[in-house]
Amino acid sequence: MATTSFPDASPHRNKTAAAAAPARRGPTGDGSPGPGAPAGACTAHVSPGVPVVTAAEPEFAGQFGLTADEICGYSILDLLRSPRPARLREQFTALSSGHLRRVTERVTGRNGSGREFTAEITAVAVREPAGEVVGVVVLLRRAEDALSAGPVLSALDAQVLEGVASGESTVQLASRLYLSRQGIEYRVGQMLRRFDAPNRPALVARAHALGMFATGQWPPRVLPERVR
Repeated sequence: MATTSFPDASPHRNKTAAAAAPARRGPTGDGSPGPGAPAGACTAHVSPGVPVVTAAEPEFAGQFGLTADEICGYSILDLLRSPRPARLREQFTALSSGHLRRVTERVTGRNGSGREFTAEITAVAVREPAGEVVGVVVLLRRAEDALSAGPVLSALDAQVLEGVASGESTVQLASRLYLSRQGIEYRVGQMLRRFDAPNRPALVARAHALGMFATGQWPPRVLPERVR
């Protein structure tokens, strides 16, 4: 049996679940990740209840040094690690029970050489027409792929963007960051052009769409990997 290269824990493999793997199906029901899928994402399908992989794209399995056949039966909670393991487990339980439809989380994993990588996952509950949850689709995007999809900001521009996203005015930003109002307007104007946004609300929406902000944080915070 193939194993991943976790030095401190071997992913649990459930052979029964692997043998019973269903046909691959995305959130749209046709095998595709669906319109909400992040660019560059690869996909795996996880059983409800006990979250083991039942099917996966070769690109997903390859992240862990496995083939699409070998990864079936591994627990997704062993393959992917979170700074808050209990939260990640609770989220998959909530997806399986129908209490959540979609979650996004920053995670780490290890490739076939044992080297750690960071990634973002979006997990989506798959339902039958009657409403019963029959599985979970996991979309994984490596951090370096996410980084290539959007701008990297200076530390000061990141602070300005965070302030705009939290609703601060030009005067408030200028006072907090010890800049002139003209300096704030200049930096906002530069970001409007860079993000191809016509106004501040569109700038914030565009930044969210590009994954610039940390998930579930208020006030908004730009991800460290988006700041140079």
